[in-house]
Amino acid sequence: MNKIKYILLALMMVLMTGAMAKSKNVQVPHVYIFGFSASFQDSTIYMTEIQDLQGAWMNKKTKFLLGRDNYSYQLSNYFTENGQPNRVCMVFFSTSKSKAEKKFLKMRKKYSAIQKQKKKSKKANKGAEVAPYDLKYVTLQDFHFEPVDMSDQNDQ
Repeated sequence: MNKIKYILLALMMVLMTGAMAKSKNVQVPHVYIFGFSASFQDSTIYMTEIQDLQGAWMNKKTKFLLGRDNYSYQLSNYFTENGQPNRVCMVFFSTSKSKAEKKFLKMRKKYSAIQKQKKKSKKANKGAEVAPYDLKYVTLQDFHFEPVDMSDQNDQ
């Protein structure tokens, strides 16, 4: 009888530990998000403005934005509706505006530097055709992210 009590007690502790270790999804007041889009068919790269997305859901333990694929699809659908299908779209996010701006500036600097480097190499090669990246911005008036309701994902 004593062994059964210990086994049941151990089983209850394992179940409770598993329930506690399970990370919760929480709705955060502000997530700063921007999108990036590129295509293998042309050299145009698009970046959206940094947007304050209110009502987004994050995993409390990992601090990862839930529904990232949905936000990428929103951006992809925007380009498809505007006659540019098959673009690769990604989103970058942070709960801190300064961290989001830092990520944004890093991406912009990376593609601006590549653009400048390709222009220099074009001058050096004079006859060779080098297609630099054409970095364009999507304004908030043209496109904005809509929060995705992930409240039903809270139990997973």
